[in-house]
Amino acid sequence: MTQGSELVIRVADLKKHYGDVRAVDGVTFEVARGEVFGMLGPNGAGKTTTIEVLEGLRPPDSGTVEVLGLDVLRHPQSIKQRIGVQLQSVSLYPRLTVTELLDLFGSFFNHHVPTKQLIDAVDLGERAHAWAMNLSGGQQQRLSIALALVNDPELVFLDEPTTGLDPQARRSLWDLIRGLQDKGTSVMLTTHYMEEATELCNRVAIMDHGHILEMGAVSDLIGRRFRERAVFFDSNPKLPMELLARLGGVSRAAQEEGQTVLYSNDVPGTVGALLATADEVSVEPRNLGIRQATLEDVFLDLTGRALRD
Repeated sequence: MTQGSELVIRVADLKKHYGDVRAVDGVTFEVARGEVFGMLGPNGAGKTTTIEVLEGLRPPDSGTVEVLGLDVLRHPQSIKQRIGVQLQSVSLYPRLTVTELLDLFGSFFNHHVPTKQLIDAVDLGERAHAWAMNLSGGQQQRLSIALALVNDPELVFLDEPTTGLDPQARRSLWDLIRGLQDKGTSVMLTTHYMEEATELCNRVAIMDHGHILEMGAVSDLIGRRFRERAVFFDSNPKLPMELLARLGGVSRAAQEEGQTVLYSNDVPGTVGALLATADEVSVEPRNLGIRQATLEDVFLDLTGRALRD
């Protein structure tokens, strides 16, 4: 974020507890106008609670929370006229059509986008007159995003917006989000897809147990923690982690969704030592490959678990 950027979100030492559970425990971050800001974390990390406080759906226990320059506790209605919200799950009137729902939601705001424009934006033209109850899961997800854009918001909150979408629909939504940014709209999103965060976000914050562990541009986060490349292959009990961690060039070893990942600053040396070790126990590393470190590697290094854990 460049110095002097106009802020659309300012959060300082936000706390939200439920009894003994510290859902959000001292979170601080800022989002600039026109930025796409991503929040990543395992289930229960505090992402959704943080966003719900920003949207005015839950009051903070303490801390400073400003959206579009307004305090969320003192000016909730003014903020709601200027933001768009897409929730993880939404209950819609089952016997209203796509067009009727968008017309209804548009009537709640002082200014709203033409309904046909919204329908075209989320590729629901063929389902414009279908009842909400007859939409597929992916179509309902696209409708919920159209509803979030109905008032032409300055800031949009998208909570796992592409869950349930097929790859083509996901890519289409990515283009929509890029289009929002091109016209100056700010976007804050949560996602379970690392590729999505890498493709879309100017910056990301990685949360766990109510805290932000790291924050910054994806390339910066990777550069801070990894200067190595990753050698990966299908895990095999005959190649235990404690043995592999001692191979030449290996700085660390990890398990990732059925694969063993060796982070190496000497890839030829590591691969040679791996093949020699595997030959000694009469196994072959299956699906062996080499790649640069990714946001997924940063996430696993910080949290010790996969995003969906």
